Amino acid sequence: MYEALCLSALREGESAYVTEVNAGPAMDRRLTDLGLVRGTRVTCVLRSPAGDPCAYLIRGALIALRRADAEGVALERQAQEGPARAVAT
Repeated sequence: MYEALCLSALREGESAYVTEVNAGPAMDRRLTDLGLVRGTRVTCVLRSPAGDPCAYLIRGALIALRRADAEGVALERQAQEGPARAVAT
């Protein structure tokens, strides 16, 4: 099962995969040029003390993006399941 979220929702140390970039024509082009294309793994490396901007690891490069720009990038990651429960018999 997969969980959908936007790039700005990633916390430090979390990773997910790009599914869509929809940030307006000029920003779409810039983000695509930076390597944000479908299937690219993105990791949130650092958040500024105020929370904006954040630094993301994208294809080996560390890129800082403002929250408003990061919200235009849709991601998905495998949903984390809860701890396994023992079944009583």
